[in-house]
Amino acid sequence: MNIKRNKYLADILESIACIDEFTGSIKLYHNYETNKMMQAAVERHIEIIGEATKHLIEIEQDIAISNTRKIINTRNKIAHGYDEIENAEVWTIVIKHLPILKSEVESILRNSGGY
Repeated sequence: MNIKRNKYLADILESIACIDEFTGSIKLYHNYETNKMMQAAVERHIEIIGEATKHLIEIEQDIAISNTRKIINTRNKIAHGYDEIENAEVWTIVIKHLPILKSEVESILRNSGGY
């Protein structure tokens, strides 16, 4: 069991949980679009997810997470191209991609005995 790997995986799950908490159980784009604090918080945790993913693939290049390059690129876009990021793009990540990522990370941890 790789302690660093599991730490990064746990960081991803923690950030997804935070995003879920920020956006609420009834996820409405209007609430996200009109709440600057929610936007900042969600974007920060997407950055954390991207950074953790970057470290994960340095440790284990063939880790069973889909779209690792897109996750890292999104982190870079938020961090360095903040003026290019669109609310609808972030919202699509929250609604469509984070549930898949959560499932993949939980599966990795479960299968490695780290969960």
